Amino acid sequence: MSLAGFSCFMLLYGTQPLLPQLADTFAIGPGTASLSVTAGTGLMALLLIPLSLLTDRYGRERLMRYGLLGAAAFSLASAWAPDFWLLVLARAGLGLCIAGVPAAAMAHLGEELPMAERARAMGLYIGANALGGMAGRLLAASVSDWTGSWHYGLAAVSLLGLVVAIAFWRLLPPAVHFEARSLQPRQLFADVRRIYADPGLPWLFCVAFLGMGTLVGLYNYLPFLLGAAPYGLGPAAIGSIFLLYAIGSYSSAWAGQQVARRGRQRILLAMALLLTAGIAVTLAPPLWLIVSGLAVYTFGFFAVHSVASAWVGHRAGPRRGLVSALYLASYYLGGSVIGTATGWAWSHAGWPGVIAAMLACGLAVTGIAWRLRRLATD
Repeated sequence: MSLAGFSCFMLLYGTQPLLPQLADTFAIGPGTASLSVTAGTGLMALLLIPLSLLTDRYGRERLMRYGLLGAAAFSLASAWAPDFWLLVLARAGLGLCIAGVPAAAMAHLGEELPMAERARAMGLYIGANALGGMAGRLLAASVSDWTGSWHYGLAAVSLLGLVVAIAFWRLLPPAVHFEARSLQPRQLFADVRRIYADPGLPWLFCVAFLGMGTLVGLYNYLPFLLGAAPYGLGPAAIGSIFLLYAIGSYSSAWAGQQVARRGRQRILLAMALLLTAGIAVTLAPPLWLIVSGLAVYTFGFFAVHSVASAWVGHRAGPRRGLVSALYLASYYLGGSVIGTATGWAWSHAGWPGVIAAMLACGLAVTGIAWRLRRLATD
């Protein structure tokens, strides 16, 4: 499952450090260039739920295996797209292939592991997400800077994704506890009503939507900030900023351990506050403060995501695949909607506008965490 999590984030966000180069190559604005990221995440968000229903009926392994292979192929096609909109189409194809993988992975962990191990396992899975995101961005930026072409940077990420997909195919053990569930529309609507009647799940879906919106919004427009005066950083230097994702890999696993000691509510609230504080610090002009704020933010975000996703799995009940899909659909939809909309803030108010929008999202996450502090964990 860690390989699946690694590959998902690596392939989905391979174009993120290359956005300024894409904007220059195709003579487009930052907001339009960001579609190379959000086309994949948006289609992924829309298809997560129907594909998760199929995995509840037919099993999870086949979808994950073929999905990772197809995503790597579409990523490679996008690396050589002669037109920006063909590139966006290929990135959407990537999202189509990979759409069912995260929900299937979360549901698989929930089914195959005892309850006492789920929070820790989810933390490790989210940590693999962070490492994949870091590796993909760093590899794309470094190869692009070395070769002078974003095509080679994106191709390198795609080839690594292919290697990971093959390794996942060979190493994934068969499911032991999976039980097929029939696809009955009436039962499905009843399940959805029960899920949204739960006192915690809808709020946790909102945490996913807003939290992922901040991650994509910040890191989408960071390359434009750092590539311009007074910083003037090159692609490799900008790509090195994504090494901060290693902090997220640590914090997600750490949060899973802390939940057992201090409780979900307390850790979620503390990490939401940390996330918001980190966003605020990035408004300071000195580069070292921007990087420090991003480090604090990244620690907080991945911890929030780890706690929230494990909590969702804990409350899911028998429809674990559907609940996981609703959470992840909210997660990726937030990244697509807020990440793209933040382009308007960048165009009209620059980096301060981006930070104002991200602070609003961070404060909303903190407010939800405060609301959930009295929610029973069972």
